[in-house]
Formats: sequence, C-alpha cells, structure tokens
Amino acid sequence: MIKNLKGWKHYAILLTTIGISNIGDFIHLVAINIIVYQVTGSAAAVAGLWIIGPLTNIVTKFWTGSFIDYRSKRRVMGATFILRALFICFIPFAPNMAVIYGFLIVLSIGKAFYNPASMTYVAILVPRPKRKRFNSIRSFVDAGAFIIGPAIGGSLILLTSVEATLWMNSLSFVLAAILLLFLPEKENLDKETIPTLTILQVISDFTIVQKFMRDNKYISFIYLGFIMIMIFTFAMDAQEVVFTQQVIGVSEFEYSLVMSITGIGSVTGAILLSIFSNKLSLRYMIVTGLMMVAVGYLIYAFSWSFTSIIVGFIILGFFNIPLNAGIMTFYQNNVPVEVMGRVTSIFQLIQSAVQVVFILAIGVTADLISLRITIVALSLLMLVSEIIFTFSVLREDKKLYYREDDDNEKLNAEVK
Repeated sequence: MIKNLKGWKHYAILLTTIGISNIGDFIHLVAINIIVYQVTGSAAAVAGLWIIGPLTNIVTKFWTGSFIDYRSKRRVMGATFILRALFICFIPFAPNMAVIYGFLIVLSIGKAFYNPASMTYVAILVPRPKRKRFNSIRSFVDAGAFIIGPAIGGSLILLTSVEATLWMNSLSFVLAAILLLFLPEKENLDKETIPTLTILQVISDFTIVQKFMRDNKYISFIYLGFIMIMIFTFAMDAQEVVFTQQVIGVSEFEYSLVMSITGIGSVTGAILLSIFSNKLSLRYMIVTGLMMVAVGYLIYAFSWSFTSIIVGFIILGFFNIPLNAGIMTFYQNNVPVEVMGRVTSIFQLIQSAVQVVFILAIGVTADLISLRITIVALSLLMLVSEIIFTFSVLREDKKLYYREDDDNEKLNAEVK
C-alpha cells in the first residue's frame, strides 16, 4: 500500500506540471490575443496567432524527435518550461508585432519539444497497468485547464494588467520546472554515445521511423487514422464561431454559454472516467468515444437552434475524454520508448501539415458553396471514417494490441 502511494506521489507531481503547462498556455493565449489586438486593431493579426503553432510544428518536427530520444525526457521538459517562462516574461517589452510573433514562434518551438518528451516520459515513469488510469486523470486535468485557464487569464487581466498576468504566468512555468526536479530520472543515458544533431542523423532517424511504421502497420494505421479523424474536428472547430452565429443565429452570450457547458461536459466525463476507467476496456473507450463524438458533430452540423447545439456539444465534450485517454494509452503501450520521441514527432508533423492544408481548403470551400453544406459534408465524412476505424479497432485478431498487463514480451505481430 505504501509503495503504491509513493508511486502515485510521483504521478501526482507529473500531473501537476502538466496542469500548470496547460493552464499557462491558455493564460498567455488570452493575454497575447489582447496585446495583439490592442497593438494592431486587426482581426487578421489575431487570427494569425492560431496558425503559428501548426507552421512551427512543420518546421521543427523534422528534428525534435532526433534530439529528444537521445536525451533525458525529464530535462527536456524542464528546459521547455524555463524557455517558455523567459519568453513569456519578455512579451510585455516587445517593441513591435514582429518581435511578438518572434517570441510566439519560440514558445511554439518549446511546445513542439514538450509534447513528445512528456508523452515519452509518461510511458517511462508509469507502468503499463497504471497508464489507463493515469491518462484518465490526465484527461480530467486537460478538461479542467480548458475551463479554468481562460477564466484565470481573464480574471488576472481584470484584477491586475496584461503585463502582470504574463509575468505571473511566467512564474508558474518556473514552478513547473522546479517540480520536475522531484521526479525520478528513469533513463540511463551515456553522454558519450549521444549522436550530434546533424542532417545525416535526422535522415537516419527518419529511416528508423519509416521502419517502425513498416513493421507495425496496424499501430501506425490506428494512430494515423485517429489523427485524420481529429483533423475533421479541427476543421469544423475552426469555423465554429461563424457557423454558430451566422448560420444558426446564436448570440455572442449564447456562444460563450455553449463553450462553458461543453467544458462542464468534458470535466464530468473526465471525473467519471477517472473513477471507472479500470472497469472499461481500451477498445470500449476508443470505440464508444469515436461513435458518440461522430453523433455529437452530426447533431451540431444539422443544428437549427441554441438547444440542439448545446446537446451536440455536451456529447462532444463528454465523449472526447475516453476517446483521447484510450488512444493515448494504446499509443504508449505499443510504441517502444526508445523511438517514441521520433515517432511522435513525425506523426505530429504529418498532423500539422494536413491541418494547415485542410483548414485553408475548408475556408475556400465554405466561401464557394455554403458553410452549412461544408460542415454537414465534413460530419458525414467523419462518420464514415469512424465506422471504418471502429471495425479496425474491434478486429478479434488485433486484441493483443489493447492488452493492459505488464507483459514485457513483444505483444504485437507485424500486420501483413
């Protein structure tokens, strides 16, 4: 019992740093949106903030995995916290928009390193039997950040100032970096064997990722399939404000209420999942999440009133939680930690590239035809994709991929 409590103490510290990071991202996003609008008065300049992340990912993900896999994941995470703390602190002193965008690019680079490093460190620190529960609690942390992050940011700005809010946010990342010092260093790395980060090394690592994908076709198909389905949701979310206000006719207040209720649905789903996750199989979590998310978007696409949008978004908020926790656990259970940084970076590179193209294409399509038809078409395509994906998850001959015990033997055979 004491041993188990000690183990969860480490997990609690890690979850706290993840929560601080997520809330911090929302706080400085709120503050930066205000600064950019105050400086430029341009909605386009504010919109440009949303494309910095995906574009930065496209440039950096080529080599972040090659850096991460040969170094301590805990230290990489800590370094990204310190990097973000410094540059968030500098934002109030930026003399013009070019410098602000430059700072944001650095922050995006830090996050590009943090995501695959944290994904891998979780797999290193948390043993297989505990990952589903850990990821379920992490879903609660993520959902909570979605609600309280913007609220904290807005409240701090009202009570103090944009500048003071950013400085307090900077200190929170320093706190997260300090907390990481209390976590164990689980990796035995020989500094003498760490390769120099060169173009040839990056190309070599691409080959390793390619080999992993070739030898583990089913794992790659499931995770890439999930990414593609999420791109459908990302594209619809990008048109969310326009669709709800111009097509459905909800007011700004009603839209804010929709977002709050969605967040409450997410937190409710996360709490229930945290309690009952041990009673649910990975496949059940993934399949149920997939199908109900599809239902939520269909209701949203065919919505005719504020009430119908609320119903769709509650379903979305609630069932996104088991879906994401299930997929994350499946991924950590099946990708070796030795290559997880590189594999994660390449998958996220693919995701970012497709995201940018897809969002631009949807924007053009919505102008050429109607936004209603575009959203309905996307939701139907998403439904068809999820049905195919569900059959793939439920294949009886692939159930070993969803095992949750701590068997160290290789569980997965190459998909012919």
